[in-house]
Amino acid sequence: MIVAYWIVAALVALLSLAVGVLKLVRTREQLQAMGQAWTADFTDSQVKLIGGTEVLGALGLVLPMATNIAPVLSPIAGLGIAALQAGAFVVHARRGNERQNMIGNMVLFALAGATAVLGFLVLA
Repeated sequence: MIVAYWIVAALVALLSLAVGVLKLVRTREQLQAMGQAWTADFTDSQVKLIGGTEVLGALGLVLPMATNIAPVLSPIAGLGIAALQAGAFVVHARRGNERQNMIGNMVLFALAGATAVLGFLVLA
């Protein structure tokens, strides 16, 4: 069970870290030029906050379980990432023409949820 957790958690953490850092280091205009049209609906600060949340979620998936310091925070971070992806799905659905983003959100939602379930099972 622990191996399954680490495989899924590593994948979710890497994806969340990558997109989070991208939102933190790029401007809204640069993100829009990369095809992230949804950023037009948010302020610069909101985009940075979303990116920071993704980075913290990625760290939360890995560090507590790896260090055995409050390991229950790792599956909770999985739930947080799943909630973030559910919100992102709603944003893309409202925009109407962002199916590719919605598919990515659904996949990350499922993987983050699996991470949470596996994490709680490992701790039980």
